[in-house]
Order: sequence, then C-alpha cells, then structure tokens
Amino acid sequence: MDLATLIGLILGFGVILVSIVTGSEIGAFVDTPSMMIVFGGTIAATLIRFPLKTCLGSMKVAVNAFRTRVANPADIIKRTVELAAIVRREGLLALENEKVDDPFMEKGLRLCIDGVDPEFVRKVLERELDHTVERHQGGQKVFKAVGDAAPAMGMLGTLIGLVILLRNMDDPKAIGPAMAVAILTTFYGSVIANLFAIPIAEKLEVRTAQEILNKTLIIEGVAAIQEGRNPRVMEELLRSHLPSTLQKPEEPEKAE
Repeated sequence: MDLATLIGLILGFGVILVSIVTGSEIGAFVDTPSMMIVFGGTIAATLIRFPLKTCLGSMKVAVNAFRTRVANPADIIKRTVELAAIVRREGLLALENEKVDDPFMEKGLRLCIDGVDPEFVRKVLERELDHTVERHQGGQKVFKAVGDAAPAMGMLGTLIGLVILLRNMDDPKAIGPAMAVAILTTFYGSVIANLFAIPIAEKLEVRTAQEILNKTLIIEGVAAIQEGRNPRVMEELLRSHLPSTLQKPEEPEKAE
C-alpha cells in the first residue's frame, strides 16, 4: 500500500469532515438531489466519453495509485548484470535454473533461452510495453475526465438550484432547499475533482513513468544478455537510462 496516497486521501477528507462538524451538523451537507446531479451526471458524462470497457478497466488501473512503489530500477540493473555474468560463464541455458521475480523479465529471458531471434524478442517485449502504457493512459484519461466533469456538473446543479430559487421567491420554505442544491452541488463537484479524480490521475502518470523506465531497462538488459555483452559495459548502458541522481553505481561495503 502506498502510504502517500492513503494518507493524502484520509487527511484531505478528514480536514473537510472536521471543518463541517465543528461549524455545523454533517446532515446539513447531505443533499440527495445535489448528489444525484453531481455523482450521476459525472458518471453519465464519463460513460459518454469512453467505452464501457475503458471505464471499467480504469478501476483496475486505479489500484496502481495505491500500490507500494514499483521495483527499484537499481535492483533491476543489479539482477540483470548478475544474469549477464552467468550467461558469460555458462551460456544462455544456465538461466533455466535462475529464479526471476519479474514476469516481464522472465518472459524475455524465456524467449532468449528458446533461441528466438533477438529482433523478435525486442519486438514482443516492446509491444507488451506499449499495451501496458496504453492501458495505463486509458485509466488516466478516465480519471481526468471525471475531474473535468464533476465541477461542470456542480455548476449545472448550481444553475438548477438558482432557477428553482428564483421561481419560488414568494415561498420562503422553498428557498432553503433550492439554495442547498445550488451550493452543495458545487461543493460535491469540487471535492470529487480536486481531492480524488485529478490527484489519482496524476499519481497514475507517475506510476506509468516508473513502469516505462523499468520495462525499458529490462528490454535493453535482455537484448544485451542475448548479445553476450560484458556485464560491466551492460551496467553502464543501463544506468544511462536513469536520472542523473541515480546513475552512480552503489559502492560495495568495506569490510571492517
């Protein structure tokens, strides 16, 4: 579980809830017509913009926002270099006895062991990476769409509430419910967009970038292993894909 995402959501909703409770009754902020306009309208607008499969798939993609961070790129490089050293000493078939935790890397190495052409191996892995990115970006677009639709539906609810208010100015009892619809729809829309949908979409962008980096390292590493490159040369090649702050290799611990 990614603590940053969890803490952010709990803290955000907690602050809002405490502000409501200390200033008024929570029941004053619960209005069924307003919820129907904002939640129902947002869902409807999102379904209109995207196929049902994409909308449902976005729920699976959203899980990535709550996952613990993806694998450390340095660990991927370290493991790849270890496998390259084994191949240099014993050949590709020696990898059959090696345990590889990453399914993507395992798939690439399996193709290498089976003697598949290097160009075909790269094409298969790159295509899988493209599908992964496409799936992630679909989820991001859905949450961005929710972030766009929710405030718009809140404004629509505000207009509806104002129309009801203006049509019933001579009835004091109708003014309160109309004002509730007018104000609470904007409140609901703002909370959905700025505390949930948009932050989740941006967290998913971060996760996608991390996934692309890791899979790119694996693709290049598998290709280098299949070519039989020197492990040290391979390590330098892979580290060149990392941000400058991560390119320096870890220094071995000195024996005391």
